[in-house]
Amino acid sequence: MSQVAMMRFRAQFHIGVALSSIAHRTHVSKSKLSTVRCFQSGRFVCGGDESSLRHWSQSPTRVFGNRVSRAMKNEAQKALFDYLHHTRTLSFVDAEHISHNSPRFISSLLSKVDTRKEDISQSLTKFLRYNPINEFEPFFESLGLRPSEISRFLQRDLVLLSDDSVLFENFHVLCNYGIPRSKIGCVYKEAREVFGYENGILLSKLEAYERLGLGKPIVIKVVTYCPSLLVGGIDSEFVAVVGKLKDLDMACDWLGKYLSDRKTYNWGSVLETMELLEKMGFKEEKLSGLLKTYPDLVGETSGKKAYVMFDKLLKVGLQMNEIDKLVRDHPEMLLEKSAKSILAALKYMMRIRMEKEFIVSILQQHMKLICSSSLLGPKAVCSKLKIRREELHRIIKEEPLKLFSLASKTTNRRIELDSLDFRNAEKRAFLLKIGYVENSDEMVSALKKFQGRGDELQERFDCLVKAGLDYNVVTEVVKRAPHILSRPKDVIEKKINLLKDYLGYPVESLVESPTYLCYSMERINHRFSMYIWLRERDAVVPRLTLGTIVGISNTRFLSYFVNSHPEGPATWESIKKSST
Repeated sequence: MSQVAMMRFRAQFHIGVALSSIAHRTHVSKSKLSTVRCFQSGRFVCGGDESSLRHWSQSPTRVFGNRVSRAMKNEAQKALFDYLHHTRTLSFVDAEHISHNSPRFISSLLSKVDTRKEDISQSLTKFLRYNPINEFEPFFESLGLRPSEISRFLQRDLVLLSDDSVLFENFHVLCNYGIPRSKIGCVYKEAREVFGYENGILLSKLEAYERLGLGKPIVIKVVTYCPSLLVGGIDSEFVAVVGKLKDLDMACDWLGKYLSDRKTYNWGSVLETMELLEKMGFKEEKLSGLLKTYPDLVGETSGKKAYVMFDKLLKVGLQMNEIDKLVRDHPEMLLEKSAKSILAALKYMMRIRMEKEFIVSILQQHMKLICSSSLLGPKAVCSKLKIRREELHRIIKEEPLKLFSLASKTTNRRIELDSLDFRNAEKRAFLLKIGYVENSDEMVSALKKFQGRGDELQERFDCLVKAGLDYNVVTEVVKRAPHILSRPKDVIEKKINLLKDYLGYPVESLVESPTYLCYSMERINHRFSMYIWLRERDAVVPRLTLGTIVGISNTRFLSYFVNSHPEGPATWESIKKSST
């Protein structure tokens, strides 16, 4: 865009804002204001009230016509793409990503024009020509930021993406390095300083982490989940953690499999916990095996929290060598949830004035139950049983397991777990491997939900990893939808092949819609065939989710897909007949 054109473009924007302010002061009617208000910048003060500070996609809008169809949204995406690519000269890839990944902005854009007109694309093109938008709104939305977060990041003096060329350059550095665009919003939210770096600095930081011996995919994962690593110098605590993992011959393996975007990581705490475990006697292979079995040991708790627990254990009479043995036998006691349960159990026994020798005995004999128990307070137990604390003390001393049966919030479920037969041993081993805690409520529930032997579950799990999904992502998915592993391995493979080779979707689509794997092959074939037929005729949005294509009811599928094209019903019947 020429300098003269750019000046004219900015002038139009500010004239629009000024007109809106004048109209507001003179109480012009809503009908006359509708066109002006639809493009006012929410971050410009246009009337002195707070409502004027909203960005325009949240401002009052008109809705013309009936329900917004997929075809309308398609037209709006095309108009926004043309504006960004042809008018504003953004690259094809940038314009396409923004226009296809800002659904809220697209909906708001549609509300600015009369959708009853036949040529929606032309109406939107005309609208965008005379009503400049704040380009940072769809841009931030396409990076994965929520609407409530977007409003915090909009600035008064930034309207066009070219107004902050440094931000856009650093955005491209992250994209070109391989960080998914939809994840860059998290980086912007947690480490905005990154987007103000001068040319070459951001790339040098990424390459510095590679020089630690980490592969590029691992660096991408690490900085996506821990953006603060890109702020300031190279994080010395992270370097120390990597060094310890390399000594265990598991740096890339552990970081690649067990880092999760659902958790936060304080590398100083991680380092502290690893050092504590070494002091407790976990060396080399033992420490390596422990971190693989319980990756949350360094993801949830810190050395300081563990020291608080150890201090309490020492005060009730345990010796340090006895604590060491307890940790070696029950490493799960270092998990945050387990540590809280242990401290709660200690408090319970001390409140009913239990002797220290008895407390030590309970800890040494029943640590598994203590780690997984959630206990009511002594006052609540006494009230329920209508007894005094002295009587509760006597009952527990005579039968120690009454501590759990009387006070458990979950009515003996954890005690029942210890009596499970060995047929569940393989399944429990599999569940432990993917992050469930031994003897926890979640473990009890998972044993019922996951159908099949442990080796079968592992085989199906590995099938998803081999298809191209990240190990940690598969772990989260199967925890969310355990029934997907109840299908045989060959069926899972067939459905993944259909997804990739027939529909042309990436395997990552399963993360959003894992229950796709639970539908019958017949249903999937029918739905895919119809959707592809409509897609070839531009009658549907080209990248709908699997949940929409396969998951909706037959009635809705007929209404929204089959009947959306004049030849749809006949084609649908032909598809069903051809498969019989």
